[in-house]
Amino acid sequence: MLDALTLVTGVAALLIAAWCGWAAYRDQPTKDWHFIGMAVVTLLALVQLVVGVVQLARGEKPAQGTTIFVAYLLGAFACIPAAGFMSLAERTRWGSVTVAAGGVVLAVLEVRLYDIWGG
Repeated sequence: MLDALTLVTGVAALLIAAWCGWAAYRDQPTKDWHFIGMAVVTLLALVQLVVGVVQLARGEKPAQGTTIFVAYLLGAFACIPAAGFMSLAERTRWGSVTVAAGGVVLAVLEVRLYDIWGG
């Protein structure tokens, strides 16, 4: 795994969590700008997924097992889009809370991916 990519993705996830948390604090739903931010974080997670799969295809192995690593990669990729879709269903401040929670979950998944790979 690329440590820098894992770090950038985790920091971006925390930034979107803070931004949407601030919107929830101000009693606002997710707005178009939030969805652009979510798209950027999702793109980072997609790049990480591709890099992880390529490294596995090249024969590199995570320290704690390939199956769990792939499961965490897929979960990390799906985390923010799932929270974004849920926030569309809930067009109140709770939609923003959902995305903020998804950002925190993604940051924790990034730490776990680092550990699984052998960091």
